[in-house]
This record gives sequence, C-alpha cells and structure tokens, in this order.
Amino acid sequence: MPELSIVWPALIAGLLVTATHAPLGIQVLNRGIVFIDLAVAQIAGLGVIVADAFGFEPQGAAVQAAALAAALLGAFLLNWTDKRWPEVQEATIGVTFIVAANLAILLLATNPHGAEHLKDLLIGQILWVNPKVLLYVGLIYAAILFAWFGWASRIGGIGFYLLFACAVTVSVQLVGIYLVFTTLVVPALATRHLSRHRLAACYVLGALGYAVGLGISLLSDLPPGPLVVCCMTALGLVVLLLTFRARIPT
Repeated sequence: MPELSIVWPALIAGLLVTATHAPLGIQVLNRGIVFIDLAVAQIAGLGVIVADAFGFEPQGAAVQAAALAAALLGAFLLNWTDKRWPEVQEATIGVTFIVAANLAILLLATNPHGAEHLKDLLIGQILWVNPKVLLYVGLIYAAILFAWFGWASRIGGIGFYLLFACAVTVSVQLVGIYLVFTTLVVPALATRHLSRHRLAACYVLGALGYAVGLGISLLSDLPPGPLVVCCMTALGLVVLLLTFRARIPT
C-alpha cells in the first residue's frame, strides 16, 4: 500500500518525539511548570517565522539556527525568572507564550500564506516528514537523552532548560506545537499514580497514541495531528482512571 510509505516515517517521527519528551515531561510535572513546553515551542516557532520573513529557506541551516537561538534565549529567560520569582513561574511562562504567539501572528499578518504557516506551526505536517531528516533528528535526540540520563542529577536548572529548548526546537518543526505539548504532558500526567515503571508506561502510551491516531487518519482521511492528540489523551485518561482506582483502598 503506497499510504504506508507515508505513515511509517510519521510513526517513527512520533516515536522519536516520545523518546525525549516522556522523561522531560515527568520532570516538567515535578517542577510544576506544565506550560513551559508551549512557551518554548512557540518561541522556537517565532524564530522560524522571523527567519522566513528574512527570506531564508524553510529547511535551511539559517532557519534551524534561528529557531534554536530563539528557544535558547527563551530557556535562559525562563531559567532566570525561575530563580528570581519562582512563586509566579507558571504565570510568567503563560505570559511568555501569549506574547510569542501574538508576535508570530503580527509577523504573519502581511504574509499571503500566513494562515497556512500558522496552521503548520500549530498542528504540524507529520505525514509529510522527510525520511532523510529522521536520521539527523535521531542523532540529536540521542545526544539529548545521553546528556539527560547521564547527568540529570548534576545539570541543574539551566541544564534542564537548555536540553528542553534543544528538544523542543527540533520537535516543533517535526510535528507541530500541539503534538509536542501533548506528547510532553499527557503520558506524564496519565502515569502520575505509578510508582514503578512509570517511564516505560509513558513510552508505551506515547507510542500507542501515535500509532492509533495515524492508523485512524489512514482509514478516515482526517488530519493526523488532531487525531493523535485526541487518541493519546483518550488512552491517557484510561490509564489515569485505572491507576487511580488501583490506589483506592478496598
């Protein structure tokens, strides 16, 4: 089936995103900064839009550098505010997100393809992932995971924000902001009652969410991004309810 040649790269992209976002998502919940993903992803997207406004190639090195620079700048800013005003960090993250989002809208307002660019940034184009890009993405994610599992206890707050920014910069261009946020938060939230094998459960949940969502998209011709978001959230709700009931004393 020719459709499978499109779905398999998309599924691999989803698995790669899950590989990095599952452990980072658990850390995000532990830190109580759930919306950091949206903020950093939106800032990285703003970097892409700025580079595009200057006429750089969409997949060129300049655009990647602009996205990474924007995300790192956002990470440094949020790390600084976390140290200075930790009691309002979640609110600060929310304001950062909304400002970056509206700056993106303003920059795209005069672009005849602005609505299309904004849609791609939000829901992504996971079905059109270039298989050649996946090797490059996999190497970056491998380096991020190596740093995270090797030095997680020693990298501190700034190290976490930097690794997070690098992961999100790649992910948002691969699958879009909505899928990045869902993959980060839903598996970590759904498994929060698990005391053992939590990370493994996050990986399974993320993989199933992408597989089921892409499968339904293949059969129904509905857009894959929203389907994956809904499927992963539905599966996460089932896991959350089952693990919550298991904790209730009988």
